[in-house]
Amino acid sequence: MKHVIALDVGGTGMKAALVGADGALLHEARRATGRERGADAVVESVLAFAADLRAYGEEHLGESALAAGVAVPGIVDAEKGIAVYAANLGWRDVPMRRLLAERLGGVPVALGHDVRTGGLAEGRIGAGKGADRFFFVPLGTGIAGAIGIAGTIEAGAHGYAGEIGHVVVRPDGPDCPCGQRGCLETLASAAAVSRAWAAASGDPEADAADCAKAVESGDPKAVAVWLDAVDALSAGLVTALTLLDPRTIIIGGGLAEAGETLFTPLRAAVEERVTFQKLPHIVPAALGDTAGCLGAGLLAWDLLSTEVSA
Repeated sequence: MKHVIALDVGGTGMKAALVGADGALLHEARRATGRERGADAVVESVLAFAADLRAYGEEHLGESALAAGVAVPGIVDAEKGIAVYAANLGWRDVPMRRLLAERLGGVPVALGHDVRTGGLAEGRIGAGKGADRFFFVPLGTGIAGAIGIAGTIEAGAHGYAGEIGHVVVRPDGPDCPCGQRGCLETLASAAAVSRAWAAASGDPEADAADCAKAVESGDPKAVAVWLDAVDALSAGLVTALTLLDPRTIIIGGGLAEAGETLFTPLRAAVEERVTFQKLPHIVPAALGDTAGCLGAGLLAWDLLSTEVSA
């Protein structure tokens, strides 16, 4: 059965699948990234996982994978196939595409940025399906973004397009590791909400999920923390829709798991801020933590179709 290898490399774990031509997941697997063992060991873990997936396909699906797609965090040069830098994995300038192709017997390999790859999947087969223009925003430890245009993701001239987390929404706000102050991700990421709620509640172990639960129970301190983050997020999103005019904004990541506790006030806050802009649909992501893996499969099939048409 014809298939490709899809691999999503995260800071702590890797998600993988063998994906059929119709998008069906023919086999799924997960492994720890093992970053505590160092960057070289992480790279070897990725290569070994891919090789094991290839062997599984040969044994159980009757043939070897036609291609592979891999999504990695950090700075990625997709055109050259290089994983340039990932702070949470410790690697620099890893020629990931070449290394994977060698380990997989010379099959074509596509390399992508994790958020843009997840956005590709959400746009084509997830919450953005049917939208010609969308913006995917996962709210996790940080905040990133992926700009979707007609079924593809716009990476920008240097691979930094969509980095909404570093749009300044409060110039007098907290310092950001990027060197600016008041960046969106310092105020509205899951990590930012966790910090604010831990301080407000007096519980150093409290996190964003705890804050959401407290909001639902009517805790006024939690409501204040939550609405402050929603206000910052709405400011960032209005900047994005002013520049991009998306038809749909897809919100994913940990904070989106709060459901309408997030989406009801967020939609209201965005609507309150817009003037001449057209309101987009603001919807939760549909694919959860499988988006990156599914997107990696799409990258692999896209690569094959490009080679056929070339």
